Amino acid sequence: MWSKESSILCFLFLVLAILVRGSSQEPQLGSARVVFQTNYGDIEFGFFPDVAPKTVDHIFKLVRLGCYNTNHFFRIDRGFVAQVADVVGGRSAPMNEEQREEAVKMVVGEFSDLKHVRGILSMGSGEVFENYENAQRGYSDPNSASSSFSILLGDAPHLDAKYAIFGRVTKGDETLKKLEDLPTRREGIFVMPTERITILSSYFYDAKMETCEHERSTLKRRLAASVVEIERQNEMLPVIQ
Repeated sequence: MWSKESSILCFLFLVLAILVRGSSQEPQLGSARVVFQTNYGDIEFGFFPDVAPKTVDHIFKLVRLGCYNTNHFFRIDRGFVAQVADVVGGRSAPMNEEQREEAVKMVVGEFSDLKHVRGILSMGSGEVFENYENAQRGYSDPNSASSSFSILLGDAPHLDAKYAIFGRVTKGDETLKKLEDLPTRREGIFVMPTERITILSSYFYDAKMETCEHERSTLKRRLAASVVEIERQNEMLPVIQ
């Protein structure tokens, strides 16, 4: 027979094990999905609204406004990150007033105990217009996240609790692998692609509603519009010698 003390001790260990397992589990993704259509393929991602609600609201609004269209990945560091440029200076197309009003906003740092592993989306900080120059100056205000964010290409524990995690890639790892294989150059602390990796267009949909006929027709219209945008942007891309 177990003693009362042994029973209590076993119970406490069981509770501790449940708490540890629960804390290590990834939070649930919201139903919203965003697709970036690049000149090397599509990348789809979802959000963690329970982890970083303000960040998710801000990024998703930028997507809905079309702010990431014609933007680019200014940084590709194999096994580390693929970083999207700040839309204020990264787009090749001009912004309208509504887009600019949202794009210049900064978001309070919503740091969590989630881990920076491959596929995670993590906000940049202090990267207004010319990202690498500000980083070289050591600009690291924790509440200065704007529109630049990184897609993790590997584990980066040194970033944990220092940058706000707000989502993860759901489809498109094959596209990320293509980006990692592209030639790069080093500029300061950044490893940058030698050619422009353009986000030709973007669209979003609700994963819970995708089987609904109305949502499917809406998605088809968005895809058709994206195809037109991609063709237009391909015509604008410079010829690589």
